[in-house]
Amino acid sequence: MNALGAGKREIAEALRSARTGLAPCRFETVELDTFVGEVAGLDSMTVRADLSAYDCRNNRLAQRGLECDGFSAAVESAAGQYGRARIGVFVATSTSGILEAELAYRHRDPTTGALPLAFNYAQTQNSYSLGDFVQRYLGLEGPVFVVSSACSSSAKVFGNAARMIASGVCDAAVVGGVDTLCLTTLYGFNSLGLLSHQPCRPYDVARDGISIGEGAGFALIEKESAKIESGIIRLLGVGDSGDAHHMSTPHPEGLGARLAMQRALASAGLQASDIDYINLHGTGTRTNDASEDRAVFELFGSGTPCSSTKGSTGHLLGAAGVTEVIISMLAIEHDLMPGGRPTVDIDPELRSRYLLENRPGRIDRVLSNSFGFGGSNSSLVLGRAG
Repeated sequence: MNALGAGKREIAEALRSARTGLAPCRFETVELDTFVGEVAGLDSMTVRADLSAYDCRNNRLAQRGLECDGFSAAVESAAGQYGRARIGVFVATSTSGILEAELAYRHRDPTTGALPLAFNYAQTQNSYSLGDFVQRYLGLEGPVFVVSSACSSSAKVFGNAARMIASGVCDAAVVGGVDTLCLTTLYGFNSLGLLSHQPCRPYDVARDGISIGEGAGFALIEKESAKIESGIIRLLGVGDSGDAHHMSTPHPEGLGARLAMQRALASAGLQASDIDYINLHGTGTRTNDASEDRAVFELFGSGTPCSSTKGSTGHLLGAAGVTEVIISMLAIEHDLMPGGRPTVDIDPELRSRYLLENRPGRIDRVLSNSFGFGGSNSSLVLGRAG
C-alpha cells in the first residue's frame, strides 16, 4: 500500500496507466517546495484495540498493508501448516514512529522539558516497534527482528529470511517494510539538498532530487517444497554488498552496486543475459542515477530493459525495497515492464536501456536493486515458477 493505491490490483492498474501518486507537499506543518507520496486517511484511523499502545502513523500503515490482498489470511493458513513458532517476522523501517516523538516534543513540560506521559517510546518510535506490532497482529511466535539500513532495508530482509529458512530456524517468514512521512525525514533530506521541487524524474537530464513517499509492503516466504504451485514467484538470488564509500553519496563507479548485482546473479546461478527486466533503485538524484547506470551498463550492457518506479510511488526509504520487489512480481505476473514516468528526456550521459513507456512482453526473471546510505546495497533476483 502506498500513494498509488491499496493492494496489487490497484498498484498494477496505476502502473499500467502511468499514473503518479506524487503531489505537492501538504503534510503536517511542513513548509517545503517539494512533492510527496502521501497515503490518505492515516490520521483518522487507529490500530486494532488490543494493540492500542502501538498506535502511531507507521503501525497504522502497517496494519492497512497487512490487510491488503488477503495477506493476513494467507499467514494464518501458513501458521496452520507450519505452526506459529516456525514462522519468522523480518521487517524493515527507516524512521519507524518518530513522528510520535515529534508531536510529543511540542507538548513537553515547559518547566522540566519532560515529554508527555502518554508518549510511548518503546511501542511507537523505537525501530523494533514495527516487528513487535506485526508479530502480535498476526499472532506469530517465531524469531523477529527489524532491519534499518536506510534505503536497502526492506530488500535486506529477503536475504535474512532465506538464510533463516535455509538454516532450519523457521519454515516460513513474513518479510516487509513500512515507512511513513515525518518532519525529520523531510527536513533532513532537504538539508542535504536532495529534495526535488518537481515529481522526481529518475534518469532524466533535468533530474534534481528525490520525492519522498510512504508505504507498506509484505510478502510471505515459504521453504521450497517438492511441488511448486503454478503462479508462485520464486526468490532465486540474493546479493548484498557494503562499499562504505561515503555516508550519503554512492561510489562514483558503482562498485558496490555492481558487486551486489553480481552476487545476486551468482546466487541464482544465472548470467546477466538471463534477466528480462531490471527495476532500478533510480532515486532521481544526479549522483545516484549516474552511479547505478554505470554499474548496470558495465554488467548488462544496453540491451536489458530497465526503469525506476519511484516517479510513481516516491522514494519509500525503508519500504522501498519490498515495494519494488512486489512491483517486480507484478511485472512477471502481468508480463509488463513499467515505464519510468514522469521522466521525459533521458540523460544522454546514461547508457542503460531506460524505458519511458510501458513495454509488454514475456518476463521470467527480474532483478530489483535497492541501495542505501553508507554503501549498503542489495539486489534480488525473482523468477516465475514453472
